[in-house]
Amino acid sequence: MKKVMIEFKDFSFQYRAQQEPTLQGINLTIVEGEKVLIVGPSGSGKSTLAHCINGLIPFAYKGEISGSLRVIGQEQKDLSIAELSNQVGTVLQDPDGQFVGLTVGEDIAFSLENHVVQQTEMKSKVAAAARAVDIHEFLASSPQELSGGQKQKTSLAGVLVGDVDILLFDEPLASLDPYTGTKAIELIDRVHKETGKTVIMIEHRLEEVLHRAVDRIIVIHEGRIAADMPAAELLSTTLLSEVGIREPLYLTALKYAGCSITANMNPQHVNDIELEACSNKLKIWYECNQSRQDKLENPPILELRDISFGYEKNQQVLDKLNLCIHKGEMVCIAGRNGAGKSTVSKLICGFYKPSSGSIRMHGRDIAQDTIKERAERIGFVMQNPNHMISKTLLYDEVALGLRLRGCPEELVRERVHQVLKVCGLYVFRSWPISALSYGQKKRVTIASILVLEPEVIILDEPTAAQDYRHYNEMMEFLLTLRGQGMTVIMITHDMHLMLEYADRAIVLADGVKLADDSPERILTNTDVVKKANLKETSLFALAIKAGLKQPEEFVRRFIAYDRRSRGG
Repeated sequence: MKKVMIEFKDFSFQYRAQQEPTLQGINLTIVEGEKVLIVGPSGSGKSTLAHCINGLIPFAYKGEISGSLRVIGQEQKDLSIAELSNQVGTVLQDPDGQFVGLTVGEDIAFSLENHVVQQTEMKSKVAAAARAVDIHEFLASSPQELSGGQKQKTSLAGVLVGDVDILLFDEPLASLDPYTGTKAIELIDRVHKETGKTVIMIEHRLEEVLHRAVDRIIVIHEGRIAADMPAAELLSTTLLSEVGIREPLYLTALKYAGCSITANMNPQHVNDIELEACSNKLKIWYECNQSRQDKLENPPILELRDISFGYEKNQQVLDKLNLCIHKGEMVCIAGRNGAGKSTVSKLICGFYKPSSGSIRMHGRDIAQDTIKERAERIGFVMQNPNHMISKTLLYDEVALGLRLRGCPEELVRERVHQVLKVCGLYVFRSWPISALSYGQKKRVTIASILVLEPEVIILDEPTAAQDYRHYNEMMEFLLTLRGQGMTVIMITHDMHLMLEYADRAIVLADGVKLADDSPERILTNTDVVKKANLKETSLFALAIKAGLKQPEEFVRRFIAYDRRSRGG
């Protein structure tokens, strides 16, 4: 009989800053060697559950606990944070909150140093862990100099190098490009199989996680367990859409075609799904639904001409980059971690100056404009919300920009309340930001920029840590603003976002523009996908599996149909 590793019994937890429990009546058992995925809407209590397992609750986050939580047979409340860290290794969704070393190598080695591992053995283990997550070339770099995805890899290596019994991953894919995310899931799966460790993953990107099998999926909704079942069973229900979790795109396509999804079809992965009963329906749907391509004829609003930039001499991050963004466009910029995507946004905002080339807005060179002057017209939402937040209360944070511009308080209240409702934050308007989840903080930073109604808004990984419902609401709101003339630039690893909302996708690789085309053409181009660490959409794989002769056209028709069905 396998050992019980985690056992919740009638467990509840309420943060000090909140009036209601975040977790209520949790009963959950996870046994040795299991690989479990936990999903749920943003703010549902997923990360709180993780914090209870690894000891951040109650040691870092105070509150009232009732019921029982046992970790490897011992009551969690009787264990010290050090004892828990020897049993549970955690990768947080915010990697910046996890770094302790001055270099990547030191950070990975931290747990080994604590256990007084001999230096020769330590170096060998650090090198192996770093190579496993493809961060070995940065061992001498400072973690703060890395891109978001590279930081995530460093945290992952730091956990894998230890010898804990339970591996806990809180949004491990949040900052990773699609290819690297796939490799991370493969790596976690390999570690699980080779070591027999218990693996718990908390993640929004369900389709990506199911690239490798999990034993079961636990759905958390409003602080309670809404489901605990194998992936095939869960995907054959309507529960995911009911609680606001995105189902795999290929399943949405099958449902549009009138197919019923059952557990016997092996729906957990597009490569495994049985299509015998669905192929004909899919072909009929494809033939009956035409795509319509509307070309934007608006003038350019933002142009980058021959932009070059490097953080260090003789090491170019961008090399003679040319981009043209049109007024009212919704554009995605994609590419592998470290390709220069975030650097482009910082150059546009004036945080850095290009070494050569020019940036023009409405045809005028803005090289002499200050950051403040650019911010009047260009809004920027950073990847990490903790790098933007400066106020204690949510309302004050979102109102800050309007107040700094001298807006009357009555107008401030009206616009803040409007944008909070759109971003799903209105009920939290009087809350301290410290009481919010990471995903909710992300929405706060987006709201704080949207409320200013800039001409251009740049969002760096806007969907990271966002559940489908809130992400959808925000994107539909952005579409409304686009209809009023706002231009939206999204830096993203989310291929679903690119397909569903972008008019155009620009792909960067090694500091140059690799592709500039429609999302469906890019995500069905094997060469571009490979060079830029992207991922072919599962819609393309579904079309090929169903025997459709024009899989790219199938993707285009799905996008058009999906937008119409959502009122887009």
